[in-house]
Parts: sequence; C-alpha cells; structure tokens
Amino acid sequence: MIGSVIAMDRIFGRQAAARIVDGELDDILLDPPDDRLRPGAIYRAKAGRPLKGQGGMILETPDGPLFLRHAKGVAQGDTVPVQVSTYAEREKAAPATQKILFKGRHAMLTPGAPGRNISRAIVDQERRAELQAILDVVELPEGMGIVLRTAADAAEGMEIREEIARLAEIAGKILNDARLDKPARLLDGPSAPELALRDWPRSSVLDDKPGSFARFGADEMIDALRSPHVMLGEGSLVVEPTRALVAVDVNSAGSSSTAAGLKANLAALRALPRALRLRGLGGQIVIDLAPLAKRDRRRVEDAAKSAFRACPVDTTLAGWTPLGHMECLRKRERLPLHEVMT
Repeated sequence: MIGSVIAMDRIFGRQAAARIVDGELDDILLDPPDDRLRPGAIYRAKAGRPLKGQGGMILETPDGPLFLRHAKGVAQGDTVPVQVSTYAEREKAAPATQKILFKGRHAMLTPGAPGRNISRAIVDQERRAELQAILDVVELPEGMGIVLRTAADAAEGMEIREEIARLAEIAGKILNDARLDKPARLLDGPSAPELALRDWPRSSVLDDKPGSFARFGADEMIDALRSPHVMLGEGSLVVEPTRALVAVDVNSAGSSSTAAGLKANLAALRALPRALRLRGLGGQIVIDLAPLAKRDRRRVEDAAKSAFRACPVDTTLAGWTPLGHMECLRKRERLPLHEVMT
C-alpha cells in the first residue's frame, strides 16, 4: 500500500498506535505497564534523601519514586512540582525534572521560562510573521513562555489559538495545585494514541476502529520485531538489548573486504534509527561495524549523524572507542518493546 496510515488498536493488552508508510512499519507507540511511570506525567513530589556524590535526590510520589538529578535549592521534606522526563531502567527510579513543559501539537508552554518563540524549522519569513502576530496577542499566565512547534506551520490560526488557550488553562490549574503540600499526581502522561495524534504527521490516514492492526498487517510486523535481525540489501544488522547497553552488530554480505564493509555500514546506519525506534531502545548504543578503513570513518560518521538527525528520538553520536566501535547515547523516551512482549 502506498501512502501512510496511523492505525490505533490494542496489542499485548495495551493501547497502541502504529504508523505504516508504504506498507512498512515506520513507528509504534505503546502504553506502559501500570507499574511504569509515563514520561510527561506531572507530580507534586516530596523530597526524600539526597544521593551523595550524584548531586541528585529521590522524590516520593503516590506512584513510585522519582530521581531528580539537579536538586539545588530543594531540601529534604520539601514538596516540589516535577515532570517525568524519560522511562526508567528496570528497578530504578524514573528521571524527573523541575523544568515542566505543557506540550500540544502546535504549541508548547514553558513555565518559568518567559519568551515567545517559533520553531527554527519554520523558515518561510511570511509565515513566521503570521505566527508571530498570533503570539503577540495570546494571553498567558504570568511567567509563562511559549514556543510554536513545527506543526504550527500548517495549522489554521484559530486552531493554534484554541490549543494555546486550552494548554494555558491546564497549566494554570496544575501550577496552582502544585502549591499544596501532599504528594499527588497532578497530570497523567499522554497515552500512546494521544502521543501519535500530537506528534505524528497529519498527512496520514487515521484508522482507529477495532481490528485496524490486522487490516494493515501491523500486528504481524510488530511480532516480527521479536527477532534482533534486520536484513539489508548490503548485509544485515543485529540489535540486541542487554542490561547495560544496546549492542548492534553489522555484517557485510559474505565478504570481508573494506569496500563491502563500507557499503554494509552505510546501509546499516540508515536503517538503525528505525530499528531502535520500533524496538523502543535507548540509553548507550554500541555499534560493532563491519570491516572499515580509517579513511572512511568520516563518511560513516556523516551517515550516522544524518540518519539520527531525521529520527524523532534525540540521539547523540559520542564517537569511537579504542577498539573501533561507534558509540551513541539515545534518550529513553520509548518503552522497550521486549519488556512488553515478554
């Protein structure tokens, strides 16, 4: 099938959304198990013990502990509003931040960071002027900033203004409730369908009727992700999560020459962001490349940067290890698929 579809259904007993582009699975979002805190959730948390040597602090919430890395000005026993920033590793507290964001499809409100800004991805100057005119007149709570996201480029002015008003109302209520003392969940993190509607391209056809995964073959494509193998035209890719890191092995197609290795490595790096995204994998990524001449390292680096730049999950290329492996650090904003499958 040519074109893109957003299918919404249930799989593994949880709400899910799948984006299928030209008949292939391009992205998938899953609701986490009940014992995992969702990124984006906002809590009024109680400061617990500081962690000596780490500069952080454990926070208590009704749903489990959080870890606040930068806890300057927060004393044990204080209540503080925080937002879950990423998924936690198993048996660890979920990371949290005091820099709370209220994010919609077209706009993002930033309490404590005043300013009215437009995404740099919107480059047309006439359109930027139209959006700036909207920003100049919208009413926001005191001390609140706003950023218009890339999706605002294609939105009607009324749609943008209505979303800003809705976000401002939510933000005002949450920040007012945050002044109380008792720990509480102030706002749930977005569900998988809500994230899909907020962040995925609207050019896709939406199918949210029961059985949509089966209609488009998404359930079979998701089940195929149990295998760590990704077949490429110039070789293969093996993606295996471990407790400490994600190991990626690149294999050339039956040749040990550096020319064949270069082709396999370039193909693998183009495919790797999608392979990690579909499996929900983040943290430290270590890539064992196929045979590669040192003179080709810059070309491989450029290919990796280009591939990860186009991926919605933030990834930083850390460089090369002494043994010639490539290392990346990837935000843990997705639920690891193997944890739900098992």
